[in-house]
Amino acid sequence: MKVVSLASGSQGNAYCVIGGGRVLLIDCGLSCLELRRRAADAGVPLQDLSGVVFTHAHWDHVKGVGTFRKRFPDVPLFANMMTAESIACECDVDEADFSMFENGQMFEVGPFEVLPFSIPHDSSDPVGYVVKVDGETYFHGTDIGSPLDSIGVHLAEADVATLESNHDVGLLFGSGRPVSLIQRIVGPRGHLSNDQACDLVRRFASPRLKALALAHLSGHCNEPSLAERTMLTALSEIGREDIALRIFLQDSIVPMACE
Repeated sequence: MKVVSLASGSQGNAYCVIGGGRVLLIDCGLSCLELRRRAADAGVPLQDLSGVVFTHAHWDHVKGVGTFRKRFPDVPLFANMMTAESIACECDVDEADFSMFENGQMFEVGPFEVLPFSIPHDSSDPVGYVVKVDGETYFHGTDIGSPLDSIGVHLAEADVATLESNHDVGLLFGSGRPVSLIQRIVGPRGHLSNDQACDLVRRFASPRLKALALAHLSGHCNEPSLAERTMLTALSEIGREDIALRIFLQDSIVPMACE
């Protein structure tokens, strides 16, 4: 299994899981042109796409889907009903373009076994994913408002994990942003802070976890070095310095392999 982040952040999100000779795309938050360019630069063969799964309908996760659907009409799109309805309202696609799933029910996308699980975020029925392929398990959890145990139990299954580490609380409150926006971000349906991400990892990282990526970092209220340092401290506290740590960035292609 290999995971490649093509983009991660509030300006656009697209992640590729590679296994079984195929590719699974999680979210389509880049223009189709940019998605194809970055995939080519990363050596990700989009001609081998088995499908696209969507976490939720916010624009930074779906903005490329209309053109993508026209360029790749044979690649199936997967979402739960409320997310599919929301994407259809915002983008140049129809609800009928989606294969719909129910949260908590495993489904197959080519060689990938995909389990969607509910997460708290201010969107219509958002989800994270557990993806199984090649005998390995991948956890994908971004745009999470609270470090719930129900999310942690899925993290505990993972060999490889992507987890939101959106903001540093001190930087956020000192950012000069409107109070309403700050309250949304720190609220129970907002985004995980560095410390909240560490809390989940401390409590739920299992001995099988080999690689961890921090994702969806704020461009104004976080720093890659700060998120990395905070998580490295947490990993040291639980004796897991062996876990390979990566930082997924907005404007850089970042691969993460399970070895």
